[in-house]
Amino acid sequence: MDQAFSPPERAAVYRAIFERRDCRHFLPDPLPDDAIARLLVAAHHAPSVGFMQPWNFLLIRSQAVRLEIRQAFDRANTQAAQLFPEARGELYGRLKLEGILESPLNLCVTCDRSRHGPVVLGRTVQPEMDLYSTVCAVQNLWLAARAEGIGVGWVSIIDPCDLRTILGIPEAVVPIAYLCLGRVADFAPTPELQSLGWLDRIDLRPLVYEDHWGRPPTSFILDATAVFPSANSKTAT
Repeated sequence: MDQAFSPPERAAVYRAIFERRDCRHFLPDPLPDDAIARLLVAAHHAPSVGFMQPWNFLLIRSQAVRLEIRQAFDRANTQAAQLFPEARGELYGRLKLEGILESPLNLCVTCDRSRHGPVVLGRTVQPEMDLYSTVCAVQNLWLAARAEGIGVGWVSIIDPCDLRTILGIPEAVVPIAYLCLGRVADFAPTPELQSLGWLDRIDLRPLVYEDHWGRPPTSFILDATAVFPSANSKTAT
């Protein structure tokens, strides 16, 4: 029995992947509780090694708390700007890298590294698999949000120690992603960092090997416009 989705269903999945964006500009409209619930359920159904489900989801609505987070971002961002060479640093300074106060909802996704005890299936050799599993939850939420017409922005320029202090996160719990969520005026046709000249999309073909590192595959067509005729290879994400 063919287990594939129908062509329209399959196209919808790939559309969500290609049109997902890291959003920084948000409309003030509040997000309905039922939409937030759907995103959290989607995140909770992410794959996790050993079915450990190590995540928690901390909703941040308070403007006072978000102001503290924004101040932590400002400190980290000032330090980060000094690390780039002159021209790069000037461009960095013009980038909008967060929407902490503007977005109607902030969300911190965490990983509880103590969940299920010291020995967890799948973590015996690679203990970091709980962290990677939590990132899968973030991706699930992000794709579901695109399907809902909700923008998501990942703010990584915050010291995790600041997040722990401001949000009261226990020592055994690791903050993985601080996200801004909200409606957006539009989803840009290309990722913002690409359109602003920060980086371009890397060609997929030299990144794929077969059987041994560095050996090119023999039969794949790895051009997005060929695999997905309706997709522009520069805009697909």
